[in-house]
Amino acid sequence: MSNRSSNTTAVPEAKSAMDRFKFEVANELGVPLTDGYNGNLTSRQNGSVGGYMVKKMIEAQERQMSGTSQMPGSGTMQM
Repeated sequence: MSNRSSNTTAVPEAKSAMDRFKFEVANELGVPLTDGYNGNLTSRQNGSVGGYMVKKMIEAQERQMSGTSQMPGSGTMQM
């Protein structure tokens, strides 16, 4: 078994955009995410951020695949 973390960005150039997206989602959900260690947050709080990120990414991909555009001002980050 490898000691390498699976928590890496598949496309290193997207890391800063993913970090901004994570903080945007945490803010929308009211999760007090800070830069660095967030061990004070519950698993539920952290999981809600990750889960909502995935939901928004899937919605954006579905919109792109269907050829429809997003309504202005809806706050969804474009990737």
